[in-house]
Amino acid sequence: MAYQTIDGVRVWGSPDEGALSQAVTCARHGNVVQALLMADHHKGYSQPIGGVVVYDGQISPSGVGYDIACGNKAVRTKLMASEVKPHIAKLMDRIARTISFGIGRVNSERVDHELFDDPDWSVYAAVGRQEHDKLKSLARDQLGTVGSGNHYVDLFEETVTGRLWIGNHFGSRGFGHKTASGFINLAAGRNFLGNAPGEKMDQPPVLLELTSELGDMYYRAMKLAGRYAYAGRDYVIRQVLSILEAEADLEVHNHHNYAWKETHNGKETIVVRKGATPSEPGQLGFIGGSMGDISVIVRGKDTDENREAFYSTVHGAGRVMSRTQAAGKMNWKTRSRTGGQISEAQMKEAVKAFGVELRGAGTDESPFVYRKLQQVLDAHAETVEVLHVLKPIGVCMAGADEFDPYKD
Repeated sequence: MAYQTIDGVRVWGSPDEGALSQAVTCARHGNVVQALLMADHHKGYSQPIGGVVVYDGQISPSGVGYDIACGNKAVRTKLMASEVKPHIAKLMDRIARTISFGIGRVNSERVDHELFDDPDWSVYAAVGRQEHDKLKSLARDQLGTVGSGNHYVDLFEETVTGRLWIGNHFGSRGFGHKTASGFINLAAGRNFLGNAPGEKMDQPPVLLELTSELGDMYYRAMKLAGRYAYAGRDYVIRQVLSILEAEADLEVHNHHNYAWKETHNGKETIVVRKGATPSEPGQLGFIGGSMGDISVIVRGKDTDENREAFYSTVHGAGRVMSRTQAAGKMNWKTRSRTGGQISEAQMKEAVKAFGVELRGAGTDESPFVYRKLQQVLDAHAETVEVLHVLKPIGVCMAGADEFDPYKD
């Protein structure tokens, strides 16, 4: 097996001390069947990024995290990349103008969707009319917006066939963020929209019994946020297809911050994945690298190791440098940064050398802050097989200094 077991945690790749400590803490609280770290793991809030915790009858709002249902969608178009490369600069300009990055919306278009009639909105009505109205209004305002942080819209060239792919990465935006903070508040006896006292990165997980009223409410709210994230990613892909005047003939779509009811070893469990891609045998997944690296479409293998991974694999390359380390500390009053190990010139040079037309992005998302994707894929060679290798030719993200409290 490619993993090692450390203090009861199954670890793929090179163990990060901080993330491992968080995983061990998670493993020691609640009805835990197994805790795992994927090879792209690093520290997160309570449950590490790249962390998977399998529970018996419990669910963890802090484990799923603040960006509920963050995930990826990729579609293969019927175009060849060679058809768009001569016009890539103008296309990326149009994408940057048309799609809403950051906290606002670049136009007044309202995106309506049947999910606003979903019966699970009754969860928020049960909490309170103010809470229901505020979150539903926020969800309407932000549906189809990408946000900032590590969220993106990319154009890719498939390395073998030359086909053009479109990919995106974002989640449930402010709606998901306020849902997460609201249920963490309720679990602590605070008001849903109350201010938290400042949770610590390494605190134990917040756990809810799935059969409890609060646990059931959170599970339903999380699923609604999941449907919302799917709707947003679908909408943005349609926007890009329209810009390209293209059609898609294959799509891959998955969450990687979510909790699933799954049967493992004959027993129903709740699998909480934060920054981990589901990889059941035959299941397709889209795993993104950095703007200076490949991304891939993978398929879960039917192997002992994949079963022992509780059908989980990496969701990306994994950070090796924090945002502040890379870009420096931001003073939002003066809108200036101090410190930072990566310069804008370094980032632009690296991205240009890789053949990418870049719009937006700060040095905290530069290729230097991530592992190489192949490195973490190699550690999971027995859990997934790579079907399509995608090289970015166009990357669009929020601007370097875009403030967005819901970014990742």
